[in-house]
Amino acid sequence: MQKFTTENKEGGTQPKWGPIVIVVLIVLAVLIVIFNSFTVVNEGFIGVKYQFGKIVGQNLSAGLNFHLPFIEEIQQVDTREQVYPVTTDAYTSDTQTVDSLQLKLNYCYDGTKLPEIIRTIGVNNVESKLLVPNVAKISKDEIGKVKAEDLVQNRSTVQNAIFNSLKETLEPQGIIVTAFAIENLSFDDAFEQSIQAKVIAAQDALKMQNKTAEKEEEAKQKVIAAQAEADSQKIKADAEAYAIEAVQKQLTQSPNYIEYMKIMNWDGVLPQAIGTEINPFIALDGVTSGNLTNSGNTTPNTTPSGN
Repeated sequence: MQKFTTENKEGGTQPKWGPIVIVVLIVLAVLIVIFNSFTVVNEGFIGVKYQFGKIVGQNLSAGLNFHLPFIEEIQQVDTREQVYPVTTDAYTSDTQTVDSLQLKLNYCYDGTKLPEIIRTIGVNNVESKLLVPNVAKISKDEIGKVKAEDLVQNRSTVQNAIFNSLKETLEPQGIIVTAFAIENLSFDDAFEQSIQAKVIAAQDALKMQNKTAEKEEEAKQKVIAAQAEADSQKIKADAEAYAIEAVQKQLTQSPNYIEYMKIMNWDGVLPQAIGTEINPFIALDGVTSGNLTNSGNTTPNTTPSGN
C-alpha cells in the first residue's frame, strides 16, 4: 500500500495527513446529518413537524420520526390528562360569600385541533388564556344561580352544571374536559353554624317521624290483634249459639232428649237422701245406706201416761 509522504529538509519523508483529515471530516458531517434527521417522540406525546417555523406535519406517533436536518424540526406536545387547580371566591344567589372555593379541572388536548391551538394560542399559553378566565367565570356564574344552603346540600348538582358548561365552552377550542370537582368551599362562621343547626333539627325531626311511625305500627298491630281476638270470640260465640240452637231444635223434635242426655252423662252413682220430706239430707258422695242412721228421722213416742 502506497503512503503519502513528503521530503523534509534533512532529506527524509513524512506522511501526508491532509486527505485523512478530509475523510474524517466528511464522515463526521455524515453522522451529524444522520443524527439530526431523526427525532424520538415519547409515549403520551405527539410530534408536530415545523419547516422554517411553519407546521407541515402533525400527530406524529410515538417512536422514531424522520425530518430534514437543519430545515425541519419536530416538537413534542404532551397529550396526557393534565390537572388545573384554581382557588377563587364566589357569591350565591342569596348573597352569601363562598370563601376559598377550591376547584380542580382535568383536561387534555384534542389532537385534531392541536395545530390550531399552537397557531392561535400556543400550548404554553393554554392555561393563562383559556383555563384561567373560563373556569373561574363559569364556576361563579353557576354558583350564583343557587342558594348557599342548596350549594351545601346539593354540591354534586352544581358541580355537574359547571362541568357541562366547561365542556360546551372549551371543547370547541380543542380542550377536552375529562373531569371537574369542587374540592372545598366554606362560608362565614355564623352561616355555617346556622346550617349545622338546621341539619341537626332535620335529623331530630326525622328521628321523631321514625318514632311516630313506630308507634303507629305498634297501634296497628294492637288493632289487628284485638280484631283477631274479637273475630275469635265471635266465632266461638257463633259456635255456642249454633250448639244451643241445635239442642233446642232437638228438644223440640224429641221431648225425651233431656232424659237421654242425663243417661249419657250419668256416672252410675245414685243420690241418697235421708230425713223427712220437708227437710231432706241428700248424700252425693256415694255413701251407702248402711252408713246412714235414721234415728233422727223417726217421730218420738209421745203416748200420754194413763191417769
